[in-house]
Amino acid sequence: MDIYRDAILDHYKHPRNFGALPSPTHTAEEYNATCGDRMRIEVLVQDGKTEPIVADIRFSGEGCAISQASASMLTERVLRRPVSEVLRLSPQYVFDMLGASLTPSRVKCALLPLEVLQKAVLKEKTLETAERSGVA
Repeated sequence: MDIYRDAILDHYKHPRNFGALPSPTHTAEEYNATCGDRMRIEVLVQDGKTEPIVADIRFSGEGCAISQASASMLTERVLRRPVSEVLRLSPQYVFDMLGASLTPSRVKCALLPLEVLQKAVLKEKTLETAERSGVA
């Protein structure tokens, strides 16, 4: 077994940042009908020195080893990072992070955590913008 597969299995068996936040500011949940993965991500966004940052993050749900490991790895990497940076993350970033070649059926599994994370921070960011402008 190679080092990348070992890392994926470790994150699957011992997920980092798994659970719920007591008071998240941003949340989103998605379901992958192709394989049955369900992912919820809760984020606490706070003001940083120059822009909002991911102050804390948790994920929960059920899924295959790839989706769970991807969520665990991704939450570790975005913790304390600016929200603007999180929104710029690409699918290639996730593939590089996992370091293993994926079958076409596992690509959606790997990208589900990124999709949910970006949806959460974007949804709330849009809402906050609407509230400031008096739309909401």
